[in-house]
Amino acid sequence: MPVVVVESPAKAKTINKYLGSDYTVLASFGHVRDLPPKDGSVDPEDDFAMKWEVASDSKKHIKAITDALKDDDTLILATDPDREGEAISWHLQEALEKKLKGKNVSRVTFNAITKNAILEAMKHPREVDAPLVEAYLARRALDYLVGFNLSPVLWRKLPGAKSAGRVQSVCLRLIVEREMEIEAFKAREYWSVTAGLRTPRGQDFEARLTVLGGKKLEKFDLANETAAELAVQAVTSRDLFVKSVEAKPASRNPWAPFMTSTLQQEASRKFGMGAKACMSAAQRLYEAGYITYMRTDGIDMAPEAVMAARDEIKRRFGEDYVPASPRMYKNKAKNAQEAHECIRPTDMSLSPEKLKVADDQRKIYDLIWKRTIASQMAAARMERTVVDIASKDGEVELRANGQVVTFEGFLKVYDQGRDDDEDEDGKRLPQLMEGEPSEKRAITPEQHFTQPPPRYTEATLVKRMEELGIGRPSTYASIVTTIQDRGYVRKDKNRLIPEDTGRLVTAFLSNYFRRYVEYDFTADLEDQLDDISAGDRNYKEVLARFWRDFSAALGETADLRIGEVLEKIDEVLAPHLYPPRADGGDPRACPVCGAGRLNLKTARSGGAFIGCSNYPECRFTRPLSAPDGDDATQALDGKVLGEADGQEITLRIGRFGPYVQKGEPTEDMPKPPRASLPKGWAPEGIDLDRALMLLNLPREIGPHPDDGEMVEAAIGRYGPYVKHGRTYANLPDVEEVFTIGMNRAVEVLAQKLARGPGRGAAAQPIKELGEHPEGGPVQVMPGRYGPYVKWGKVNATLPKDVEPEAVTMEIALPLIEAKAAKKPAKKAAAKKPAAKKPAAKKTTAKKPAAKKTAAKK
Repeated sequence: MPVVVVESPAKAKTINKYLGSDYTVLASFGHVRDLPPKDGSVDPEDDFAMKWEVASDSKKHIKAITDALKDDDTLILATDPDREGEAISWHLQEALEKKLKGKNVSRVTFNAITKNAILEAMKHPREVDAPLVEAYLARRALDYLVGFNLSPVLWRKLPGAKSAGRVQSVCLRLIVEREMEIEAFKAREYWSVTAGLRTPRGQDFEARLTVLGGKKLEKFDLANETAAELAVQAVTSRDLFVKSVEAKPASRNPWAPFMTSTLQQEASRKFGMGAKACMSAAQRLYEAGYITYMRTDGIDMAPEAVMAARDEIKRRFGEDYVPASPRMYKNKAKNAQEAHECIRPTDMSLSPEKLKVADDQRKIYDLIWKRTIASQMAAARMERTVVDIASKDGEVELRANGQVVTFEGFLKVYDQGRDDDEDEDGKRLPQLMEGEPSEKRAITPEQHFTQPPPRYTEATLVKRMEELGIGRPSTYASIVTTIQDRGYVRKDKNRLIPEDTGRLVTAFLSNYFRRYVEYDFTADLEDQLDDISAGDRNYKEVLARFWRDFSAALGETADLRIGEVLEKIDEVLAPHLYPPRADGGDPRACPVCGAGRLNLKTARSGGAFIGCSNYPECRFTRPLSAPDGDDATQALDGKVLGEADGQEITLRIGRFGPYVQKGEPTEDMPKPPRASLPKGWAPEGIDLDRALMLLNLPREIGPHPDDGEMVEAAIGRYGPYVKHGRTYANLPDVEEVFTIGMNRAVEVLAQKLARGPGRGAAAQPIKELGEHPEGGPVQVMPGRYGPYVKWGKVNATLPKDVEPEAVTMEIALPLIEAKAAKKPAKKAAAKKPAAKKPAAKKTTAKKPAAKKTAAKK
């Protein structure tokens, strides 16, 4: 029977259901080969020859395909219909080259995993598309040459930097530059005036002042409170009437169906879902046959899908919601070979509530189904009203905007989210007639300030990358994920904020490799890759031209000293590193010694910090990001609080926050006693007594009344706690660490045990089986490596096919016997378990080491 190969087992299972028993469908589990992460994998001196290596995990998948081909001469490569999918098919063909002699090898593609799409694809086999493969090879070689050659330069010249990438570094630059815009932003004050008005019929509405002194008000004309109050007086002192009422019909057309970038943006807006999570859910929906292929920059829809959508709209909502002719959306793909359909449901009648999938998949399917159906619905119709209210002398004029929807159209199903909070539609206005008076209710001035540009979310970042032509649908999610994984960017409340290391990397690349982080250059390179996939460029010529200039840029940095690099970055980042001081003083002046200058320095452990040029005489340091430019706290570094045992107790301000220290490092004690200040303890309020309280932790409360084991109180990574043996119980207040007595400690520990297992608490049994024939309880316990049966000191792991809730004493006893037989020296002890709960013994069985897997698509 013919052998069909796809990427994933989920996809294989769905396809096998449609093809039936006449075919063998196997999964490659993504790419089977990759470039080894070592020098020479791409050799520019040998016409960019690429050395591929079969991943260890992939060998068994290749063997499975080889074994299946022994019984049939036909191999059908059915991987995804994009550049990456074509590459996986090519890799399989290359890896199986010797085994495929005399075999029939073909390539088929389908945009949706449905029976009709798959059976139709099988009727049109073709060869692997060489231009698409060459575009993949060019992209892979470029990414390797940049990453493998530029990252070591970063490691040597910029301690703490982890990696650079052809597209990730450009994406990082976007985030860093936006943050610098925000920091440089100067807010500008302006005011507006709003009037609460009432019609002769007693209906209230609001209007905004638009004309003052007979002149149209511009945004900054009311620059301060005084100007606003004068405007209020001008309105208050005049009678108002309705000058004009203008009502106009308007309509809104639906949005196009989703492509990769717009799906990621909408998932972020509506659900706060990151690009990676969105694509993971969409991938599973695609593999299960519910949606079409989810990596696409096309927005057109197959004619049969359009008709199916129109039929579903008519069935659900009626004839009025179906436009006279189908809506057509222009495909944005760069070339026809990579043009795919939009992301849409494969079955328009399958509504989200009928789908039995995980919650994240249901959310994504709900978006896709509603957007697709809405895209073929009639336009929404509305009436927009503009009312001008004026004084008889024309000195003041106000405007009220309103809107009423007269026909929902597509809005009955779907309305796209926005990245801002503006209400552009206005509100419903009461009935207003020209010439009638408007009674003033309240005239309110309101202060405003211009706002800096917002930080990027994953959605707005992907949108910006798309606008600039950086990256492609298959790369957005991995790029955004990589810069976060590298520690260059962090996400806070769904906003992307550059870390100091990210700033340093961007500053370094912008100064020494400027061309390679330029937006136009990166976008042009993407266009060249598209030209290769269309067969219009030679991929090795593109590589040769890139490498000639890039290798020259690498050579120019060979003799750079770290000090020289730091000086340059220090200069570039000066506005961020040394913000203006409130007292108008020199922001680079050392706040401790006054004579030294602050500058960028590198730490032995990697990374960078700000330090005084008078080191070691002056030991002032602070992190790169000083909160609000406030160095007052840093000036406390080194403050002597007093003496204890003949040693000075000092307050220190470290890179990870303030702490107290006893003495100085010596040969015998290179790390003197230290204790971090708990959250909420201000450095300014620390005296000798409080410092000694911290340095003397953990504090012994006394022996536990049950077993005599010492009970201690301390402050840990997760806050204040009391400890007895292996049981840790959190305390609500830091101060209680220094005052808690035995009665209170025993009560807190008992409450922790009663609540069940947590960090440091004893695990609770899944099931109690009763007494062992030789005495002692037999229990089913949860374990790090799976559930097990426990009797005394014998821990017997449950077989994988046995559910812990189904274990009985008859099942448990043979397991205990077998386990005890392997440890005769411990069997006797196990027969006489202590009256109290015996301490659980850690198992010595090791899990097999996980093999490194090749990067999956």
